[in-house]
Amino acid sequence: MTDILTLGSLNMDLITRTPRLPAPGETILGTAFSTAPGGKGANQAIAAAKLGAPVKMIGRVGADDFGKMLRHNLNAAGVDTQYLITDAKTATGIASIWVDDAGQNSIIVAPGANARVSRADVDAAAAAFRDARVIVAQLEIPLDTVEYAFQLARKHNRLTILNPAPAQPLTRDLLALADLLIPNETEATLLTGIQTVDLESAQNAARVLRESGARRVLITLGAQGAVWVDDDAPAQSIAPFPVRVVDTTAAGDAFVGALAASLARDNDWTTSLRQASAAGALATTKLGAQPALPTRAELDAFLQSVPPLTAR
Repeated sequence: MTDILTLGSLNMDLITRTPRLPAPGETILGTAFSTAPGGKGANQAIAAAKLGAPVKMIGRVGADDFGKMLRHNLNAAGVDTQYLITDAKTATGIASIWVDDAGQNSIIVAPGANARVSRADVDAAAAAFRDARVIVAQLEIPLDTVEYAFQLARKHNRLTILNPAPAQPLTRDLLALADLLIPNETEATLLTGIQTVDLESAQNAARVLRESGARRVLITLGAQGAVWVDDDAPAQSIAPFPVRVVDTTAAGDAFVGALAASLARDNDWTTSLRQASAAGALATTKLGAQPALPTRAELDAFLQSVPPLTAR
């Protein structure tokens, strides 16, 4: 049985380091440039695989060098790519990422093949839905495809995790298919209309999302930690692990992948949230997306060196 089935995007990240992010219309000089495999779907699949979970991925790449590199990178990380389609009609997706000296980033994505992930792709992977414990999706592929996949997951009584990124409006039907919804503060603001900037506003936004249909809600707040709402219990604010931040690009994907990996092992929510928070923190200590995702050994060593995750 496959522990995790990830449905989502694959991009080649084009990364520029710069002292600061440019203002509109401004040209500034960067300090370094590199390429790295990325895409939220691929990032989350590899995040789970690097922690030892068996993972399969549904998605599309173009019939170009970037597509070949992305497939190879997934395989090298241990992700099963039998449901990854090579689409000869379009280019592989790319993400242009600017990272400033404070570790903050701005990203522009050209979806390419990601925009063509379809219901037919989900149907072709029907056997994987029967075998998986956890189904993970994001929003860098068509919404209709995500909803269709979650409907199939629900038929097989599989746990569904939705990371609603990039931020966009969602139907109540899709929210109701999410066993766990994991937005960041920007995405929570768009989904609820509540300006989500701190723990109190995040707790309010989480309650609204629960009322809108999501079974459980976890809002990530970067350096402020996270807010967790499960069933009718009071909202919990989770303190972050302190680290020296280099690049925040993959933090959310590391969090989601680690949480899925832990839940697929039948760990409880407290244990899984601790592992996810630690993985997200560790990912900010390195440059790039997939190269920054921690291994099982790195995660275990970090968790042994820090205090228990605390609720506030």
